Amino acid sequence: MSWLNPVELIGYAASALVVTSLAMTSVVRLRVISLIGSVTFVVYGVLLGSVPIIITNAAVAALNIWFLRKELGGGRALGAVPIAADSPFLTDFLESHLADIRRSQPRFAGAAVGDVALVLTRDGMPAGALIGRPSGPATLEVTLDYVMAAYRDSKIGAWIFGEGSKALRDNGFKRVVTTPTTDVHRSYLQGVGFRDDGAQMVRELG
Repeated sequence: MSWLNPVELIGYAASALVVTSLAMTSVVRLRVISLIGSVTFVVYGVLLGSVPIIITNAAVAALNIWFLRKELGGGRALGAVPIAADSPFLTDFLESHLADIRRSQPRFAGAAVGDVALVLTRDGMPAGALIGRPSGPATLEVTLDYVMAAYRDSKIGAWIFGEGSKALRDNGFKRVVTTPTTDVHRSYLQGVGFRDDGAQMVRELG
């Protein structure tokens, strides 16, 4: 059968990778899988001796590499914008993403008046939210730390507690505490520098 030809199998594999990339919610994963697919298509084009396939997919591979460098190499503008906890925009944003939020933070019950709230942005567009309440001297107890699925590989979480922590320190906070309720949330917190402190996890803001 012709489809069992090794060259054709490479073509099918390349097509499968490109289709799979389109199903990714993460921008970084989409680019990585698309890059692998385009490189595989270049190999397929070389084996067929097809210059159009080689040129087209080499260009796609180069574009994927360029966007990945921007995504992972600090080329994206990350920000944290203060917002009122009862702001209609924040309320609508949280409601529209509530199902996704509760996959990792199922106890989140919404923002309360008096909470500290930040809209996390990437390239000026809303990408997530950080909400908490003052708890002890210079301490913020975080009740929500959420980033949309498309931007979770953009290191926004690590940024807000590291280089971007000025947005929190300007409000007088020197440390952040939170209580993870799922394994995925605990793993995330460990990845962005939190340490265990009894039932809570703590991150000092430098």
